[in-house]
Amino acid sequence: MQRIISPSILSADFSNLQAACEMINRSKADWIHIDVMDGVFVPNISFGFPILEAIKKHCTKFIDVHIMIVHPEKYVQRFAEAGAEMLTFHYEAADKPEKVIELIRQQGIKVGITINPDIPVSALRPFIKKVDMVLLMSVFAGYGGQQFIEETYNRLDELKGMVNELNPSCLIQVDGGVSAHNSQKLFEHGANILVAGSAVFNADNPEEMIERMLGHGFRGAR
Repeated sequence: MQRIISPSILSADFSNLQAACEMINRSKADWIHIDVMDGVFVPNISFGFPILEAIKKHCTKFIDVHIMIVHPEKYVQRFAEAGAEMLTFHYEAADKPEKVIELIRQQGIKVGITINPDIPVSALRPFIKKVDMVLLMSVFAGYGGQQFIEETYNRLDELKGMVNELNPSCLIQVDGGVSAHNSQKLFEHGANILVAGSAVFNADNPEEMIERMLGHGFRGAR
């Protein structure tokens, strides 16, 4: 089964994002995760297009963008132009999720959909066949460093069952409170991609931590 670590740049040293990108380039992580927050859908503000464009210049890994914003349909083209290769939006933030999926597809990039922990996994069923990835939030979107919600394992099992039934090629990503302590269990329950911020960037050796999270015998997809 495919295993990918996607380090979240939100936890990096913002005074030297180039160094963070270069570390990820050297590491066994295959993706880089960029969290975009608008201060409306979530009670926090992160960064926008200029930062994404700067990261694109320095990062050689697959650019995985998670937008926590209202009216995501307004910004799809700009995110694609700025360098997003996977654009994941929140089901709860879209009046017409099907329309957002269609707009992302039109940009020629991968499409993901996500839900917060208080949304039933079953809400995703109508979209599984239409997306490349489902992101299951294991904390509430908006802040890094939150404690992992243990109910995520049961939700992951339910999601994996739907994916196997409807679209086996759809990837499953988990984001929030991911660390070396739970990464193997998350992979065992069906996750393909794990987003890790604090666990990676606060580690004494971030590259070694990424390898630990991948597990014995896994050296990244590339």
